[in-house]
Amino acid sequence: MVYKNADISDAELLVEIYNSAFYDDFILYGECPAYGRSKENMEQSVLDYPKTIAYDQEKPVGVISFKEEAPGKYYIGCLAVVKEEQGRGIGTMLMEHFMSEHPDWQELTLVTPKDNERNIRFYTVRFGFDIVGEEDDGKVTVLWFKLCR
Repeated sequence: MVYKNADISDAELLVEIYNSAFYDDFILYGECPAYGRSKENMEQSVLDYPKTIAYDQEKPVGVISFKEEAPGKYYIGCLAVVKEEQGRGIGTMLMEHFMSEHPDWQELTLVTPKDNERNIRFYTVRFGFDIVGEEDDGKVTVLWFKLCR
């Protein structure tokens, strides 16, 4: 796997990755903030939430975005793997890469839909996140996750 820090010239590619990864959520919930972004919206998102794109044999297969909220405290805004590549460990590799690239991390937070058992298992079992809250986000109830070391 090769990783590249995204810049605004990657906006169209990022829209494609997000749309592939989150299409099912959009269909299920009728909305998904990560699905259907414009190129301009994604360009701004790259500035607000740095992103790392994962490539497998030069093919873009996933992305992780984040925001440092305070020294050592990061919010993971998005972890997306293109649909046809899901289940191959790419999400795990992206999280591990992020953690190794940010050795100062002390706390990671993120949200995922409450009814997405696959994501819940991924974050709690694979990485040890705790569920620390719940809230409604539009039509979707999301769980807040936190990992501290």
